[in-house]
Amino acid sequence: MADLKYLNRLAKDYPNKMAASAEIINLKAILALPKGTEYFFSDLHGEHGAFIHMLKSASGTIKAKIDEHYGAVLSERDREDLAALIYNAEAELARRKKIEKDFDDWCATAIYRLITICKSVSTKYTRYRVRQRLPKYMDYSMDELLHADDDANRANYYAQIISSIVSCGVAEEYIIELTEAISRLAVDKLHIIGDIFDRGAHPDTIMDFLMDYHDVDFQWGNHDIVWMGAATGNWACITNLLRMNISYNNFDMLEVGYGINLRPLATFAEKVYGDDPCEFFKPHILEENKYDPVPPELAAKMHKAIAMCQFKVEGQRIKAHPEYKLEKRLLLDKINLEKGTVEIEGVEWPLRDTNFPTLDMADPYKLTEEESELLNALEASFLNSEKLQRHINFLFSHGALYTVINGNLLYHGCIPMTEEGEFEYVELNGARLRGKELMDYLDDQVRKAYFIPKKSEEIGRFGDIMWYLWLGGNSPLFGKEKMTTFERLFIADKATHKEHTRPYYKLIKERPACEKILLEFGLDPATGKILNGHVPVKIKDGESPIKGGGLLYVIDGGISKAYQKQTGIAGYTFIFNSRFMALAEHKPYTPLQADGTQEFHSPVMKTVEVMPERLLIADTDQGIVLKEKVKDLENLIEAFNEGVIKEVF
Repeated sequence: MADLKYLNRLAKDYPNKMAASAEIINLKAILALPKGTEYFFSDLHGEHGAFIHMLKSASGTIKAKIDEHYGAVLSERDREDLAALIYNAEAELARRKKIEKDFDDWCATAIYRLITICKSVSTKYTRYRVRQRLPKYMDYSMDELLHADDDANRANYYAQIISSIVSCGVAEEYIIELTEAISRLAVDKLHIIGDIFDRGAHPDTIMDFLMDYHDVDFQWGNHDIVWMGAATGNWACITNLLRMNISYNNFDMLEVGYGINLRPLATFAEKVYGDDPCEFFKPHILEENKYDPVPPELAAKMHKAIAMCQFKVEGQRIKAHPEYKLEKRLLLDKINLEKGTVEIEGVEWPLRDTNFPTLDMADPYKLTEEESELLNALEASFLNSEKLQRHINFLFSHGALYTVINGNLLYHGCIPMTEEGEFEYVELNGARLRGKELMDYLDDQVRKAYFIPKKSEEIGRFGDIMWYLWLGGNSPLFGKEKMTTFERLFIADKATHKEHTRPYYKLIKERPACEKILLEFGLDPATGKILNGHVPVKIKDGESPIKGGGLLYVIDGGISKAYQKQTGIAGYTFIFNSRFMALAEHKPYTPLQADGTQEFHSPVMKTVEVMPERLLIADTDQGIVLKEKVKDLENLIEAFNEGVIKEVF
């Protein structure tokens, strides 16, 4: 009965044998197409310019296509100019307007060349799917040009299309849309393996860009989860987030991008730390603010003010959650103001800053009245930021703690493991879990924290799970023993700053641990791979992104400028197409120059695995779904033939 009910519903869309047969023909044809190209990125950290360039250039694939088609026709300079047009059409058009004697003629030539590249990147798709990724109003003409042939009878037809584009005055818009179509077609599916936020100036721009992208998913990182927690109003997450972004001078993003009102914090900081130079709290300035320049002296005071709020709020949460096992991070009560020291795990360290005007040593984790008012105001800003809530909703709807897709396992941080290589049990909220079961439980808890209507006493409990995932010793998103924020701010000795990684990071260097993880998630180690981020790979020190005998790839290569001195490169892209898997190793991104020029560097491409035979859509997860639909349609045709369901014409 259940099958018949479903078939009757299916018959609404395919009311007769001819309609069902036509769809079967279509689906079987799609199954025979090559697998689409998947791109994997990690640890974007707000570097919007570099990331968007990597995506628009398809991590070097576009330039390779240009060289393939025009290597014997155009000079290297002309090929680079064509690539620049695809990467940043608006800037290249503006430059060309200034230097071309006949701009219309240049536009016509550019359209011809762009159509050639667009045709090249669209060969894996059905004509219908290509049309879906073409822009509204221009899709008909682009579709015609993409399917032009060498027939002399039609040459004038195609030439007339391009001539009309120019004469109608829409050549610039057409070129921009055509370059966008090339980038969309070059990347079939995009995976972001965590950490869109923090350090870099504009994660908000990245999120705006990705919300318009045709096919993207996220595996949440620790820097994402703290923003997700802040969006619930959790004070521990809010204070961590603000401390980090103030320390990197990201005021434009906070106040202009997300509309977070920092005036109450600035007023409070100026009042409390007016005579304190806050020397060790000055911001790292990677980019200047255009719209909300805050003097470094005031930023330092704001940084110290919010850091002290953070330590107090975190102390309260640690005491409320003994199961988090974070008692060693209760440090405010270990301060000795007379001696100017702090005791950490039995060792006394001198403090380089002993000005604590808001600290009451009789109750060190109690917020002052003004601090409580400040955090209430900041919470309201986060809860009422329409753009932030929209971005976080998108992270939930398109994201997860981990993803299994096309035989591969994607997650940001780690799977908690013991020194002996077993999955480590983690106790949370009365549950004792490990491996996949732990990841599924945490994913569920994070969703409940954001979506389930909360009673007042539940807000702290649900929001706190995100804060725990940000810095907990057994958090699969953090993967370190402790987060040494207090030590980095208040203790000069760098020995206290070290954050030791969990056993996972040593174990994955060998194949057995990676095989164990793949099997835990139902994957075949003979074919499956693990795509991992979180820990920057220091190529300059001889580290390799390839672990576990080729089973695991750490693709955090330092897209963030803050990490590039450590890594020696500027990020990785992992590419998985129908023929091979490859790693693209990127050089630092060069922004647009004042004269309108921009230098682009092609990444170093390394093939890490060649497929035994070309993969088709039939071999993918999408193929499984399509095969099931074919079977359902065949059952529907059988029901028509047997008269169980009547055909409608």
